[in-house]
Amino acid sequence: MTRPAGAVIGFAHRGAPGRFRRENTLAAFSRALAGGAGGLESDVWLTADGVPVLHHDGVLGPPGRRRIGDLPAARLPAWLPALADLYATCGSDFELSLDLKDPPSAIGRAAVAVAAVARAAGTAERLWLCGSLPAIRHWRSLDELAGPGPVRLVNSASAREAGFRGRGGGRGALPDSRPDDRLDAYVREAAAAGATVLNLRANEWTASMVPVVRAGGLLAFGWHAQTSGTLNRLVGFGLDGVYSDHLGRLVRATGSGTASTDADNVDVDVDVRRSDEDDQSSSLVE
Repeated sequence: MTRPAGAVIGFAHRGAPGRFRRENTLAAFSRALAGGAGGLESDVWLTADGVPVLHHDGVLGPPGRRRIGDLPAARLPAWLPALADLYATCGSDFELSLDLKDPPSAIGRAAVAVAAVARAAGTAERLWLCGSLPAIRHWRSLDELAGPGPVRLVNSASAREAGFRGRGGGRGALPDSRPDDRLDAYVREAAAAGATVLNLRANEWTASMVPVVRAGGLLAFGWHAQTSGTLNRLVGFGLDGVYSDHLGRLVRATGSGTASTDADNVDVDVDVRRSDEDDQSSSLVE
């Protein structure tokens, strides 16, 4: 598989909130795109009435703690966007990576609902759904995800899960005996399951791993790339996509800054993000 338009995709992780502002809001996503990000990243949950909404952990509060899955969309706070709101506000000229966070019993229904919204916006081919190999096997069996404009499935894994050790190694890593063979076997398994991308933590990638992944037919993504050095290293390795909280660094490393707002002037490199639990005394619409 080849990356879209041959460029490294820079995914702005949960958008680009300003200082002391919430992440995963329409303002944060708009800010990221205005600052030059070519892609957005978020987590998606289904409401009780089946609406896909964008939120990190799926729990609202205070007052109390209430699961998004237990609430109808009409009872959610105004700042919490539905996926359809994202497309209505920001258009569709960007890549969108989504982690489906619903429990296994509902994850197939969630994938279908997300794909339906993306197709209605005319951008299903720019949607990247992230999950485990079992989740991907299930998603690939769903006719609703197959076409037209098939959704791309991203296997978010770790070196430990895949049975090889990357650059990071560390506690729990397996012995680094014939790592390319172990990686090759895992890539082929992931491709057979229906994945189009292998997504590893940034510090698990090495330059030698990328050709193995490509030879198996997958793209290579790296998440949690927070420093300029890490971003530049991953781009130098030839990765196809990277995820970062820091918009300016992300845009400079991926070379995607062709937006109306210069990324250097978007002050989101200070990683001070407002908790979803802060100031939510009126978060539920009664």
